[in-house]
Amino acid sequence: MRQPLDLAPLGNGNVSALVTPVGAVTWMCWPRMDGDPVFCALLDGHEPEGGFTDVVLTRRVQSHQAYRRNTAVLETVLTDSEGNSLRITDHMPRLRRFGRMFRPPMLVRRIEPLHGRPRIRIRIRPRFAWGAETPRVLSGSNHLSFSGAGGAMRVTTDAPLGFLVGETEFALDHPMALIFSQDETVNGSVVRLAREFEEETTDYWQNWVRGLALPYEWQHAVIRAAITLKLCALEDTGGIVAAFTTSIPEAPHTERNWDYRFCWLRDAYFTVMALNRMGATRTMEHYIAYITSAVLEQPGPLRPVYPLVPNEPIHEWKAEALAGFLGHGPVRVGNAAALQVQNDVWGAAVMAAAMMFFDERLPQPGDEALYRRLVPLGEAAEAAALTPDAGIWEYRGKARIHTFSAAMCWAAVDRLGRIARRLGLADEAADWHRRADTLREAILEGAWNAERGSLQEVFGGEGLDAALLLLPEIGLLPPSDPRFVATVEAIERDLMRDGLLLRYSEADDFGVPETAFLVCSFWLVDALEAIGREADARALFERILALRNHVGLLAEDVDPRDGTLWGNFPQSYSQVGLILSAMRLSRSWEEGFWRGW
Repeated sequence: MRQPLDLAPLGNGNVSALVTPVGAVTWMCWPRMDGDPVFCALLDGHEPEGGFTDVVLTRRVQSHQAYRRNTAVLETVLTDSEGNSLRITDHMPRLRRFGRMFRPPMLVRRIEPLHGRPRIRIRIRPRFAWGAETPRVLSGSNHLSFSGAGGAMRVTTDAPLGFLVGETEFALDHPMALIFSQDETVNGSVVRLAREFEEETTDYWQNWVRGLALPYEWQHAVIRAAITLKLCALEDTGGIVAAFTTSIPEAPHTERNWDYRFCWLRDAYFTVMALNRMGATRTMEHYIAYITSAVLEQPGPLRPVYPLVPNEPIHEWKAEALAGFLGHGPVRVGNAAALQVQNDVWGAAVMAAAMMFFDERLPQPGDEALYRRLVPLGEAAEAAALTPDAGIWEYRGKARIHTFSAAMCWAAVDRLGRIARRLGLADEAADWHRRADTLREAILEGAWNAERGSLQEVFGGEGLDAALLLLPEIGLLPPSDPRFVATVEAIERDLMRDGLLLRYSEADDFGVPETAFLVCSFWLVDALEAIGREADARALFERILALRNHVGLLAEDVDPRDGTLWGNFPQSYSQVGLILSAMRLSRSWEEGFWRGW
């Protein structure tokens, strides 16, 4: 079954794009992954007239799409009714040049005939200013320039420019290339340069994957998730987006649609943790630099979400020129969650930085100077732990004391105690641990509901929250604790829908949630394994894997009834959940190898 989110991501750590199964680029922000979507058709109704580039094969009857093995290089094969076929190879260059990483805002597209003489039209229809502006088109000797008040983009190509401008059908009898870049000259042969970039980018990704520590089982799924997480990190600043997109709703006919092209401290912590466990430490190092050199330099308390360049605006507004994903508007730019109080961010920042003090692979591990910069975060976490906030699910209409937020504040205090002990600061370590113990007792007392026999989402409340499944991962209590076991069982009873997990079941600002939040089901996988129900955990994990789209990726949400993916894509949280659950459940290499023989 084809899904609306059967999309394949491209990226290079600077810019990103999404490609449909027939090779249409319908989403590409420019000239950075949080910029203006020059290709915005994904968010402009059912049959948009612009905001895309594609290759239209006359009488097309079949398409097949897959990534080149262990890379972010995408190949799409189109076949017509007479057996003629062509291949579109897309990538965004990521390679080493002049001793540094070369990752320009650039999409490279090669089109080559495979069988016969397929007849095609090449359409290039960018839009600027969030769909509001159709750019002017100017032809050069071997390029088209698209320019307007909203920006500029150049397509350098060896394809006949007249055919491109007129979108004229022609026979594809030799390979050709298109390089989408900033409005500047591309020197040299377009075909040669496109192949050179493609080969070197292929080498980069395959070498990167070779360095990953993989579980024995589910390796293909984990590799694809890891590459996708790498694409979510803006290498220039170290910030990590929650997803490539904005405004893909969590369910049909709902206004639950938000802009995820920003860096949530919580989501980014889990992303760097997953990549770090696989041995990909550079993303973590860049992210810690993002926190310490940019985020912590800003005045006031930590915010839950920051732009990729932390001093840029993030205010929320609506792009009226776009009709929305499948017509489900509005299209939002920016995110008002930046103004919320979400107390778990203190823990997310400290826990991410704490890895720097304990990972011996790092050339520059955390030192006392970094610890001193983290101390104010621990003190703020202790002060905020038992105060109301919007919670991990960012309720817009109410503030309460959320158990998960309090637990993350405890984690900030606890980790600073561990860091101090690591640095030989015995008196400070003892003080942090004393404060953490006091806070832990208060949290477990406030969150426990004796009548219902489980921990609750908020102090003194009666609702459940899937984030409670993370309490052993945070370290607040062991998975063997009867209170946690009872909470897992209660969450299964109350939040499970058709075998998948909701975040919560109480009505919020937009009503009762309709779709399952995918990472929550992965959290349940981990919790089931931790309490000894490994068979149930493996069954649920396989169920979630079956929901992935045609290239093996997940969005934010899924309709448990029919398996349709919803929500922003590709959702970093979901890929993180896949990686961590696979690593937890997989047989060891020794066990798997010898059984295989």
